[in-house]
Amino acid sequence: MRQLIKNAHVVLPGGIEPVSVVIEGPRIADVDPAPQLRVDAVVDAAGLYLLPGVVDDQVHFREPGLTHKEDLATASRACAKGGVTTFLEMPNTIPATTTQARLEEKLALAASKSLVNYGFYIGATAENLAELRQAHRTPGIKIFMGSSTGDLLVDEQEALERIFAETTLPITAHCEDETTVRANMARLAGTHDVADHSRIRDHQAALIATRRAIELANHHRHRFHVLHVSTGAETELLADHRGLITGEACPHHLLFSVDDYARLGTLVQMNPSLKTREDSEQLWRALADGRLQVIATDHAPHTLEEKQRPYPASPSGLPAVENSLALMLNEFHRGRCTLEQVVHWMCDAPARVWDIVGKGRIAVGYDADLVLVDLKRTHEVRNEEQITKCGWSPWHGERLTGWPIRTWVLGHEVYNDGHFNTDHPGQEARFDHARGGYWATND
Repeated sequence: MRQLIKNAHVVLPGGIEPVSVVIEGPRIADVDPAPQLRVDAVVDAAGLYLLPGVVDDQVHFREPGLTHKEDLATASRACAKGGVTTFLEMPNTIPATTTQARLEEKLALAASKSLVNYGFYIGATAENLAELRQAHRTPGIKIFMGSSTGDLLVDEQEALERIFAETTLPITAHCEDETTVRANMARLAGTHDVADHSRIRDHQAALIATRRAIELANHHRHRFHVLHVSTGAETELLADHRGLITGEACPHHLLFSVDDYARLGTLVQMNPSLKTREDSEQLWRALADGRLQVIATDHAPHTLEEKQRPYPASPSGLPAVENSLALMLNEFHRGRCTLEQVVHWMCDAPARVWDIVGKGRIAVGYDADLVLVDLKRTHEVRNEEQITKCGWSPWHGERLTGWPIRTWVLGHEVYNDGHFNTDHPGQEARFDHARGGYWATND
């Protein structure tokens, strides 16, 4: 089937242009085609903007083991609604994804349930080096240097050295120093003030672990990606690594600060913790100047009942996939960034960091993972409208301008302004780590 999307403003690698885009099967067949081209279906997108689908490289979709909070079906529908066409999911499910066999089980689950494209990290432990050496069909290795579940904590230097030295897949990590966190917990033992969460998981906890991981990556010349950078000091460590080391920010660290505990309490408790408004400003500056390359959500849902438990019994994490693009489009309207920057941070850069073939751009031959957005639409985020199974958002009540309204995955429309087409499953993302990574393909 050949489809034509016409009259949209299209965000292309070279800028925004009023051109038509042709989809044939799962791929983009042409950009700015001849007017006499014959097609099977036409989408008139007058007044709208066509973007590549968002690639979210950090989500927790809770299946298997914690499906009362979220599952692959509900989460992937939330993705489709939010313009996210590819997700990469973390290994801290129950059981944890620490072997190739468990990775294959997750891939099989997603093949039967996911509305959008998917990939799954393999988790590092102190004991599974052999599995990490042989792992495949995965974007990379995830290390929890703090805030772990089960046996996923890896903070002993010898174990970390071996993982960086003896594996070849890209590595990513949750960087909070466990020793610092435990010392702060002992100092603040007995607290029920959620604001103390940012004193327990403080600037030093993040900075020490990030510096340690970067030193390991540099020493072993190993590709490394720093997840959810939360402090301005960490961004200084990420300058001038020639692409060997990349990093990302999350909407909650960009848009919330410690000042929001008074208003939102445990709803904005997460790991790494919220930091100051100045830290948020430094994260924005690091995105603008290239020290940080990616915006990802760290979508980590819990039920509202769980989140409203008194601190510290309340769990860390919040949902974000179905609102992340709208949040960033709203920042574009506020003058914080350009539309092209939003597309780079959320679509192109994550595809390149993780060597995902054929995604992140609107270009001939690329996958037809596309999202049509109405930059003029203003809508209030409401808990009762959330698709995510947990059914709430920390941005409840906020009015945002700029919303995704239609989403295509591999040429199939999976979402159209409140309606889902669940007949078409997503596809396993294709990784080509032999291409050399983000820095070698930044053309």
